[in-house]
Amino acid sequence: MSLEQKIMGELKTAMLAKDEAGLRSLRAIKAAILLAKTAEGASGELTEEAEIKMLQKLVKQRKDSLEIFQQQNRPELAKKEEEEIAVIEKFLPKQMSAEEIRAELEKIIAATGASSPADMGKVMGAATKQLAGKADGKTISALVKELLVK
Repeated sequence: MSLEQKIMGELKTAMLAKDEAGLRSLRAIKAAILLAKTAEGASGELTEEAEIKMLQKLVKQRKDSLEIFQQQNRPELAKKEEEEIAVIEKFLPKQMSAEEIRAELEKIIAATGASSPADMGKVMGAATKQLAGKADGKTISALVKELLVK
């Protein structure tokens, strides 16, 4: 079942349950899918990889907004963003823990022969491909820096 079909099913359920947060989030995902499918150069269908990237982008946008709302002391808006993040993350693959990411990065560093912060580009390239959808880029970057400085 494609992401779009899952979203439509969840949307019906959320409407029947009168779940405002769910409806907001699901409609945002549906809109993003439609935009991606009708974008210039798009084939009209999304690959699973493209779907995951799109969902990660939606979560990142909401996390950025959440951070801003918390800094500006706007708890009502921050709460909405948190609710939407929770709904969108249900459709993403399970995220790896920091320890799991660290273990994978150590393997990648050993495989690429990286030894200093100057080799960060090599490691990040391999890591983002290997951990796509399973880990946040910001987390990967922070751990790579930490491991290469040692």
